[in-house]
Amino acid sequence: MKHENIVRIYHKDTDCYGVVWHGAYIKWFEIGRVELSKMAGIDFEKIDEMGILLPVVELNCRYKSPAKLFDEINITTEISKLKQTSIAFSHTITNAKTGKLILNASSTIVTTDRNAKLFKKIPDYLYSKYEAVINNLSI
Repeated sequence: MKHENIVRIYHKDTDCYGVVWHGAYIKWFEIGRVELSKMAGIDFEKIDEMGILLPVVELNCRYKSPAKLFDEINITTEISKLKQTSIAFSHTITNAKTGKLILNASSTIVTTDRNAKLFKKIPDYLYSKYEAVINNLSI
């Protein structure tokens, strides 16, 4: 399972040269993680009620070519690794019209309580849903 999102680049996401500012990509990674999680059946209101937070603990980006003002980009997010303590996502961004690779990235989340105390393992509610995605089970 993967989540794909097309985004049109506007001025708010670019520098003075009309090139996407590197930090703008991070919000698109979050959209991909959240929307993929929703596709997996995760209810964010429920995890909020359970007092579970999903902080990003690692982020790596490899920029290949620039995205520019008014380009349309395709952001693809997939789960790349599920461990008992973390979930890693892969993100690929391409130019939606040309297919040219813009960047490859990965982000890793863990689970904590509201006091930032790390859970020793991902709560079963989340783990089972992400595991179903990894195993290509029907959700």
